[in-house]
Amino acid sequence: MVPRLLYLTRHAEQDLSELEGTEAGEPDTGLSERGRRQATLLGERLRGRRFAAVHHGPLLRAAETAALIATSLPEVPVYETELAGDHLPHDTDPAGLPSAYAEFLTQFSAAERVDGPRVTADAVRRFAGPVAEGPGGGEPVRELVVTHSFLIAWLVRHALDAPEWRWLGLNSHNAGLTVIRYGATGPPNLVAVNDVAHLPPELRGTGLPPDYLT
Repeated sequence: MVPRLLYLTRHAEQDLSELEGTEAGEPDTGLSERGRRQATLLGERLRGRRFAAVHHGPLLRAAETAALIATSLPEVPVYETELAGDHLPHDTDPAGLPSAYAEFLTQFSAAERVDGPRVTADAVRRFAGPVAEGPGGGEPVRELVVTHSFLIAWLVRHALDAPEWRWLGLNSHNAGLTVIRYGATGPPNLVAVNDVAHLPPELRGTGLPPDYLT
């Protein structure tokens, strides 16, 4: 077995400018100008690393983020996969949770509470472990997954073997970088979590209300 270095990033900032003041729900829009800058800078940071593949979810904001990153990773194949989509990762029981978390969980439908955890379990099986074969020379297999905050939170929770509800409250920056190493022996290692060193302060943000960040 060969170690896997799994690079995870949340999509860059979504363009919601034309939807402000509307009740459009969860629109499938691409990146803002700020988001394009975030994705480009992340690609420049990753330039020169040997990646086996870039995977991204099907929503436009993830696809556009992956495309901009890929301009810095010539010849690396790019794949769209539902495994990197925006899914509820776990049908978490709200009983006993802080009221903000319990209220947050009420927005998900019965179908989302079934389908999301199923797809997320498939994503864990696909990405969260070492691989059978690598490039040789002892070099780990590097894969980049451009996804959404929920999957990153779940994979960090999974790597730490934390309680299942603890994916709640792990909020990724747009174009932030999380890296997990999966070796043939021992538990996963968190190499980096929500790293935004490639972004200047004015480009850092989660899109969450300010009180979520303090």
